[in-house]
Amino acid sequence: MKVLGIVCSPRVGGNTEALMEKALSSAQEAGAEVELLSLAKKDIRFCDGCETCIETGKCHINDDMQAIYLKLTEADGIILGTPVYFWTVTAQAKAFMDRTFAFFRERSLRDKVGATLIVARRVGASSAWDLINAFFLLHRMHNVAGTVGYGDKRGDVRQDERAMAEASGVGRVVVRSIKALRAEEK
Repeated sequence: MKVLGIVCSPRVGGNTEALMEKALSSAQEAGAEVELLSLAKKDIRFCDGCETCIETGKCHINDDMQAIYLKLTEADGIILGTPVYFWTVTAQAKAFMDRTFAFFRERSLRDKVGATLIVARRVGASSAWDLINAFFLLHRMHNVAGTVGYGDKRGDVRQDERAMAEASGVGRVVVRSIKALRAEEK
C-alpha cells in the first residue's frame, strides 16, 4: 500500500512540509510505504486547454508532470498539502490539479483515498479546503481526513500542537481507509 504526500508549497522545508512529514510518518507506522513529493522545484507548466488528453488519455506537455502521473497512478492514497496564498491554494497546487485533467478519460484516480493538509496565517483556509475537496470529488476519490495548521514563519506550525496531532491522525486515517476499501473489494 502506497501513500503519496504532495507538498504544493514553493518553499522547501516549510510549514506545509512539516505537517506532511508528520502525516506520512504516522502512515508509515500504520504499514504504508510513503513518499513525500515536493512541487517546489518541479517544472509543471500550466494546462493549455488543448483537450488532447480527452482523445488520447495523455497530456502532451513534456515536463515533470509526466513522472508525477506515474506516482499518482501507483498510489493508493494521496495527501495534498498547501499553504494558503491569496486566500486559496498556491499556484503550484492549482497547476498540478489542472494538469490531472488528463486522468478524466480513464478516471485514473477513482476510488483512491485523499486527505488534505493546509497551513494558513489567519484567513483563506476554507477556500483552499473547498478547492481541494472539489478536486477529490471531481476525480471520484474518497476524501477521508484533513487538518489546518497555523503559522507565519518557517517552523511555526510545529508549535501548533493540535495541528501536528491531527496531521498524525490524517496519516493513520488514510491507511485505515485504504485497508477498509480493499476489504470491501474482496
